[in-house]
Amino acid sequence: MGHNKTVWENPADLIRATRPENPVMVFAPTVLQDTARRFLSGFPGLVTYAVKSNPAEAVIENLVAAGLRGFDVASPFEIDLIGRLAPDAARHYHNPVRARAEIAHAVKAGIRSWSVDSHSELDKLLANVPSDGVEISPRFKLPVTGAAYDFGAKFGATAELAAELLAKVAQAGFIPSLTFHPGTQCTDPMAWDTYIRTAREICDAAGVPARRLNVGGGFPSHRVHGVVPDLEAIFTLIDETSTEAFGADRPELVCEPGRGLVADAFSLITRVKAVRDDNHVFLNDGVYGGLTELPIIGNIDRLEVLKPDGTSRGPDEMGRTVFGPTCDSVDRLPGELSLPAEIAEGDYVIFHGAGAYSTVTNTRFNGFGLMGHATVMSLDAAV
Repeated sequence: MGHNKTVWENPADLIRATRPENPVMVFAPTVLQDTARRFLSGFPGLVTYAVKSNPAEAVIENLVAAGLRGFDVASPFEIDLIGRLAPDAARHYHNPVRARAEIAHAVKAGIRSWSVDSHSELDKLLANVPSDGVEISPRFKLPVTGAAYDFGAKFGATAELAAELLAKVAQAGFIPSLTFHPGTQCTDPMAWDTYIRTAREICDAAGVPARRLNVGGGFPSHRVHGVVPDLEAIFTLIDETSTEAFGADRPELVCEPGRGLVADAFSLITRVKAVRDDNHVFLNDGVYGGLTELPIIGNIDRLEVLKPDGTSRGPDEMGRTVFGPTCDSVDRLPGELSLPAEIAEGDYVIFHGAGAYSTVTNTRFNGFGLMGHATVMSLDAAV
């Protein structure tokens, strides 16, 4: 379903005017630009956006308008997308495992920043990437703390292996740097502290100073009522710990937020298909659509429930089991959601903070998944 060109005041305004039967993802560009400026003013280094979290062209364009000048690209598609929409921006190809055809595509596109987490993948780069002014960053991992799930289960070298890779990068004439990822939705600032201090140990073990240190993504979005992420506290800790750990050898810092930048700029409007025997709530979207992440990292409980006329359903709540629309038993949100006791068929359930890993993972399984897109001035649906 295409993008509705009308700019609505808020989600309630859209609901009153259109009574949508299919899910609608609403985007507030002002929220995205405000968040981008928060990173640009607070993070003590280069901010790059992880394109995979939401590659919509409107997202890229608004980030550029806010002043962002770097992007983390993980595929030839993303390399070309940013090359077209932001040709002057830095592109960091930090997917550490690539086919040789993907390497050739990136070299032709002028990519000059890479990551690796193994000898075999580093050997591929050394054989296929010119070394002149090109950066290679070994990616290392530690036991995850304070995050929703562990990126190290798939990517990342041990500290010992990272030291070997860093020395090998320097010996081959490439710019030696380091990178890590503390895990998605990481609300514990101390995770960065441990990683940064380990990065110094890796440099010491390799006998090689890192030109840059990419402290990854993992910056949290606002998913839970009453738990507003303190991004500034994370920025301050990263800054102070980097100085303490490296002193005069402090590398330039880079970060690559995806969710932390884009999630809170979107809200997903879903509609109640049925309330089965005053118990189970069935929505017109679920885990095969815009809510695919919820079984992995937990429910978004920043919800609003509106009647078809756009007014609030009311404050009295009870725990409900919530299912998506497909004929598949796994199409269920984890646990229970607190929803109004009087919720009824035809009501709208709005999930705030739904802009990351939602539109790109939406499927048409079972014939559902027809998602609309719209722009709003504000995401506050209260009337």
